[in-house]
Amino acid sequence: MTEEARRVVHRRRRGTRENAGMHVSAKADYGMRALLELAAAYEDNPTRLVKGEAIAKAQEVPLKFLEGILRQLRQAGIVTSQRGAEGGYRLDRKPADVSIADVVRALDGPLAAVRGQRPEELAYHGASEHLREVWIAVRVSMRHVLERISLADVAHGRLPDDVTAMLSEPGAWQRR
Repeated sequence: MTEEARRVVHRRRRGTRENAGMHVSAKADYGMRALLELAAAYEDNPTRLVKGEAIAKAQEVPLKFLEGILRQLRQAGIVTSQRGAEGGYRLDRKPADVSIADVVRALDGPLAAVRGQRPEELAYHGASEHLREVWIAVRVSMRHVLERISLADVAHGRLPDDVTAMLSEPGAWQRR
């Protein structure tokens, strides 16, 4: 078990989560890291195949978990795979054509859900009447960031100016 995995298990045992306000699943995080490895390989040679073991080792992620993630990404049309001794994985689209939102949706479903439902499907009454509008605004905000950033943008550190500006907002790097 890696040191990072030990820390995650320890936090879970203590009953805390590192990002208690916003949750990015391990599946989405590992999937992004795997895709960034494939994006780097794509730049060298768009047809180059990368073995799952090499991705797992480079990103220090559990191979079995990664294989399931790569299977989902293949089913979503983001990666393609080839079996055999010379097999492996590669991006099925250019890195610039794969948004972070595409990856999150492929691995975790809708960007924003409330109790497993889409915000527009909810009905609130009384004092909570306008809460649905808040959840929809949260989804719009997430879309604003995640749909506009591609694998290529992350790989090259080229985030949109307004997203970069968010990183400079007071408290952006502080946990609350």
